[in-house]
Amino acid sequence: MNETKKVVYIYSDNLRRECDRLPTMLKRASIVQDLINSYRILYSDKVLTVQSRDATEDELKLFHSSSYINFLKKVNHLDSYEDYDEEQHEFGLGYDCPILKNNYDFIKTIAGGSITAAKVLCRTDYKIVINWFGGWHHAQRDSAAGFCYVNDVVLAIQKLTEKFSKILYLDLDIHHGDGVQNAFELSKKILTLSYHKQAPGFYPGTGLLDDVGTSKGQYFSINIPFCDGVSDQTYLHVFQNTFPKIVEAFQPETFVVQCGADSLNGDEVGQSNLTLETIGECVKNVLKYDKPTIFCGGGGYNFANTARLWTYLSSVILGEEVDNDIPDSSEFFINYGPTYELRIDPGKQKDFNSGDYINKLLKTVVSYCEVIKAQS
Repeated sequence: MNETKKVVYIYSDNLRRECDRLPTMLKRASIVQDLINSYRILYSDKVLTVQSRDATEDELKLFHSSSYINFLKKVNHLDSYEDYDEEQHEFGLGYDCPILKNNYDFIKTIAGGSITAAKVLCRTDYKIVINWFGGWHHAQRDSAAGFCYVNDVVLAIQKLTEKFSKILYLDLDIHHGDGVQNAFELSKKILTLSYHKQAPGFYPGTGLLDDVGTSKGQYFSINIPFCDGVSDQTYLHVFQNTFPKIVEAFQPETFVVQCGADSLNGDEVGQSNLTLETIGECVKNVLKYDKPTIFCGGGGYNFANTARLWTYLSSVILGEEVDNDIPDSSEFFINYGPTYELRIDPGKQKDFNSGDYINKLLKTVVSYCEVIKAQS
């Protein structure tokens, strides 16, 4: 391995284009990649860009059901899906996940990004891999859900099990990482940890504090749900008083971190208060352990802020300083007005996470850690 290169960045033009096709995220991937390019982050001698490769059918079926994959193959090149209304509903393909043209080709490419990332960790000495085009954590074994057609995170974790026996999945998206938890809730070799918002009517409605997995995997699913309006201060206080304890109890060999940007102030779906620096501090905490790690993307419906976050996190991971002024070379420069700055202000929503509630969270997680430590 070239000693100057420490980080692998997963990319291909096809991966970017496929992500751009999502109806709810049209051109988001291009906006993200453009800002990263504008800051010339990938020109650092610390970064090696690796071409993403599409997943194979066999790789997809390591998690997803044959019936789901076969249906996507069947309708892949059709122009009309009227004859398949019942099957569409069965596989979650409607409302928030309408069938896309060439949907099977799409999921092969999306899944391939994170599988490629996992292969890098399994087959090389590189320790850090970034795939901002992954993180589709809601997809279930036999259905699409929550804008997610394929669970690339689960597929990447499965690939990592070929080399690592204990994996910690950390989910920083504002929504609960339900698809990943459901995939591994019976296992005590893969611990899923999700920090998210829990509020009436807020998707997906799962991830309660007492939702801890089942059977042999009991207590190896940890959920830390915040009430509305979580502030930077509250979020970091909880994270810094739970994450290290969970790592100490579980002793993972590797991390997979989903860095959804919908927890940021200004996201119309997440409706939260957080800033870049708060998520950055969480990432810095992960990096302190010096373990093989995949960082991937996730939600983010304010595209300018999503680009801001993943550009900023790229600089944090590389240990590089970036200027607060958005480079005017950006093709999407106008998107960053009126400030044209990288940083974003914290939100002003009231923080409904009371001191008593936070103390309950912390006390409960400590009790979970004691069980995990005894079983690990």
